[in-house]
Amino acid sequence: MKYPSMTVLQTLRAELTEATSGLLATAASLSDADVAAPSRLPGWSRGHVLTHLARNADSHVNLLTWARTGVPTPQYPDLRARTAGIEAGAHRPAAGQLADLRESAARLDAAVDALPEAAWRAQVGGLRPPHHPAWYVLVRRLRELGMHHVDLGAGYGPADWPETFVRRELHDCLRTWPYDRSTVSAVRLLAPADPAASRPGEDGPGEDGRASEWRELGDGPMVEGTPVDVLAWLTGRSAGEGVKVVPGGRACPPPPPWLTTTAPADLPATPPKDYP
Repeated sequence: MKYPSMTVLQTLRAELTEATSGLLATAASLSDADVAAPSRLPGWSRGHVLTHLARNADSHVNLLTWARTGVPTPQYPDLRARTAGIEAGAHRPAAGQLADLRESAARLDAAVDALPEAAWRAQVGGLRPPHHPAWYVLVRRLRELGMHHVDLGAGYGPADWPETFVRRELHDCLRTWPYDRSTVSAVRLLAPADPAASRPGEDGPGEDGRASEWRELGDGPMVEGTPVDVLAWLTGRSAGEGVKVVPGGRACPPPPPWLTTTAPADLPATPPKDYP
């Protein structure tokens, strides 16, 4: 693979390899009964989640094909086709699910390898706006792996998310915040129990270990929690455990809508050195 020099692509690719390996290990541990059992997503079995992850890998191959060829290649033909593809494979036994996951991940890996350096700047788009540069496909795939690994309900939870994943996803939550539909006015991110688990930055605890805050988010109370707990709440991967209203300590309200856009609107076309 030809990466632009000194960019975040190497880091994202390494994270993608690790996240895929972790998902495959979890999938390999599941029996036929496990795969047929309900996931943490309402109405979906674990088989639905696994099939979605396989078809999502193929959908990202479509976007990288678009970037490589310049020919618009939709991520999915439409929402109905996306849903039908998931349902078609959801009821397979565990061995079929695992094979599909492995093969689709290998196809995505090959598409990443085949992308010329200049193509990482090409604009591509999903089912919702805005379009984004091709390098952000890797971020989106990591998001799918991290969130849906939790959704399997098979021993992997938010506490297992890598710190780099939590920091990046909180960054993008803030940059895509639905201000007109917000349920809170501010979010305070507390230092985790292990200070070494957080890197200083605008979206995490500061250098002195004190909280940092997102302000002027809309109407509602202020809530606080550690970065992991806040991300799990914002993305619907928890009911708000570890997140509370301040002052007062009441339970937090429902989160605002998550991922109302495909990507932040002002991403740089050229892969940056770091992201965020």
